[in-house]
Amino acid sequence: MMSAMHETTADQVAEADRIKVWFRFVPREGWIPQDTEGLWAMKIGDDTARVMNAAFLQDGVAEGDIVRFRTDADGVHWAIGRVTASGNCTVRVVPIPSGPLGRSPQAVHKRFEAFGLGGEVFSADFPMVAFTVPAGADFSAVKNLLIHGEADGWWHYEVGCGSDAWWNA
Repeated sequence: MMSAMHETTADQVAEADRIKVWFRFVPREGWIPQDTEGLWAMKIGDDTARVMNAAFLQDGVAEGDIVRFRTDADGVHWAIGRVTASGNCTVRVVPIPSGPLGRSPQAVHKRFEAFGLGGEVFSADFPMVAFTVPAGADFSAVKNLLIHGEADGWWHYEVGCGSDAWWNA
């Protein structure tokens, strides 16, 4: 009689190590009235994880950064600080409804596709796009596009997390 062997695949291991790390912050006046944001992360130690997506609200953290967290009694993982910066940057872009792109996050994505940037849309009601700008990207060209797009009335933007290389580009 043969018994079935169960192998654990890399995807199953990775899924088991994927957690949501929550960040607390003071809400900005006139902005989204939230004081927490959860980011997906890959657990890499007992109290550390690598951030796996761009932050819509939390400043000072980018995809690929390693953060330290503390797990509360309810099993919620709360960020307590960044351990290692990845060199990636987080840029948020909000299309101006009356501008040439309208409220279209797809049109925003299209403007940045030449740079191969990954981005997520906050919601249909608020089409803010949070982009991860990889450490090896042409920061000067991305910054140029952001500045010109804002000057031409396409969008408003902010840098949620910038590296020294970003600020010096």
